[in-house]
Amino acid sequence: MILDTDSNISPLDQAKMLVHETEGWCLAPVVDWMFSPAAKTLEPDILVQGCVAKLQEVGAPINRLRYSVWSIHPQLAVFSFIWSKKTGAVKTVEFPHGVRETNAYIGSPVEDIIKTQKPHRYRLSDLDLTKEHPILTELYEQGTTDYLGIPLLSASGEVHIVFISTDEKQGFSDQDITKLIRFTDFLQPKMEVLSMHRLSVELLNTYLGKRTSHKVLEGQIKRGDGELIKAALWYSDLRDFTPLTESLPADELLDILNTYFEFVFDAVDAQGGEVLSFIGDAMLIVFPKETAGTMAKACNAALNAAETAFTSLAAFNKKRLEQGKPGIRFGVGLHEGTVIYGNVGAPSRLDFTVMGPAVNRTARLEGLTKQTGSPLLMTKDFVGLVDRQTTSRGFHTMKGIAEPQEVFTLLSCENCS
Repeated sequence: MILDTDSNISPLDQAKMLVHETEGWCLAPVVDWMFSPAAKTLEPDILVQGCVAKLQEVGAPINRLRYSVWSIHPQLAVFSFIWSKKTGAVKTVEFPHGVRETNAYIGSPVEDIIKTQKPHRYRLSDLDLTKEHPILTELYEQGTTDYLGIPLLSASGEVHIVFISTDEKQGFSDQDITKLIRFTDFLQPKMEVLSMHRLSVELLNTYLGKRTSHKVLEGQIKRGDGELIKAALWYSDLRDFTPLTESLPADELLDILNTYFEFVFDAVDAQGGEVLSFIGDAMLIVFPKETAGTMAKACNAALNAAETAFTSLAAFNKKRLEQGKPGIRFGVGLHEGTVIYGNVGAPSRLDFTVMGPAVNRTARLEGLTKQTGSPLLMTKDFVGLVDRQTTSRGFHTMKGIAEPQEVFTLLSCENCS
């Protein structure tokens, strides 16, 4: 049932009246708590947990509350914060893009509410559940008697939704529903701010990396902010990328590029490394000593990640070759040293990156992988810190370095030597 919320009384006046309503449970203590120091948090799930605790305290007949937020996250479409009386806790559930094309969404209460932008009430005992969306049958079987969906129009224009249900035999009273709708009027602005903060953190992690995003959120945002760090350094790029750009359609080229990035990222992330930048088909990655504990651990982590990336891509390439598609090949240079980790760029367009001779040497080293035929090369300084057997690939000149440098590869790595 769609609820008509139109009234000659303004929403603000209605809210004031309902907050201090003495009949039934009282909304005032819940609202007072929401704007008290105790409710100060940056985490949406903590705010939801606190609100539910106050609602229970004043006797609101609820057994489940779900707050769903549509997002602009590159991987996720919806964040839902769900409390249930059964668990007594709030869990966060994430849904990927494309959820609106699934059976879980089509014909569901969520779709109904987004289309009408009106509150809906579902008295489950009065419905023919064989004709309703399966979610309503599922809720009924769990003991839910009444289900209330409330649309909340966000500042961005998206319709977020709160679902509140009860397991009371008589369901919600009309007064319960009116109070719960007004409760969400107070909850929405706080949840929108907290959800935007969470989304900002997620976007910063995605586009900058966790270490860099943490620096930004801590306030290291001015041009020229920086520090010296010790780290194992990784520079890699794809083989034969230029011919691929000229011979493959754009979607297939992007698919190859993203597959390569994904395999490398997964291997690097598992070892505590961080991708600082994607430079065309190249990747600049650091394994900070601060994260690993020692430089030896940082270098071993980088080497382990490289071997994992080569091995996983080799298995993937086997399937590609069987399909008549070109394999994905890349080269990696590994070095270690002290670098400047800082904020550089134009006043209105900044970037966090690492700079210094050690970075340049790592890039030059990766360039030598094409000449030596060894996809993986390491410097003498790097090799001195790892616990794996290596073999020399001889001395080679590097641009900007006066003396020829000895380079090394792994002695036993089927896919990277």
